[in-house]
Amino acid sequence: MSDHFFSVCVFCGSRFGDDPAFAGAARELGTVLAAKGWRLVYGAGDVGLMGETARATQAAGGRTFGVIPVHLLSREVGKRDLTQFVITENMHERKKVMFMNANAIVTLPGGAGSLDELFEVMTWRQLGLHTKPIYLLNINGYWDKLIDLIDHMIDRGFADASFRSYMKVVNSITDLTDLLRNDAAQ
Repeated sequence: MSDHFFSVCVFCGSRFGDDPAFAGAARELGTVLAAKGWRLVYGAGDVGLMGETARATQAAGGRTFGVIPVHLLSREVGKRDLTQFVITENMHERKKVMFMNANAIVTLPGGAGSLDELFEVMTWRQLGLHTKPIYLLNINGYWDKLIDLIDHMIDRGFADASFRSYMKVVNSITDLTDLLRNDAAQ
């Protein structure tokens, strides 16, 4: 698959969080996606880290594909100036459309919605429904406790050890870019 058609689904917060590094990573990721010719697939919001990622992608001349459920249009300030803008009926449809239009998934810092999205694609992977790469961008240790929880689930017998391997933890945009470059080349 050529880089031109490679699409990266980004799950991230509709808020900024308490560390400016989160917004910096979102901007850097958006810029990298555009520079590589990779399309951003995301939740179509113009708030928080979602908005930062999309605006950076657009500012660098990149393509954007946003998907938002009708009930979040005003709450997440639906960003209608995207390359493609899709309105769904509900959250389940949103996740499905985002997933189906992406080659790889990246989760930046976020809250319950980002966790829901991450665990949905990890569960689909566990069930053998896909083999798309899933990356957890652990900026300044944001996801450390989640990684500990996943290890705890495995240690306590509620998940197979292979569950941990369904996602790769990366600590920088540079490391993430190298992994995505390999994915795009396949």
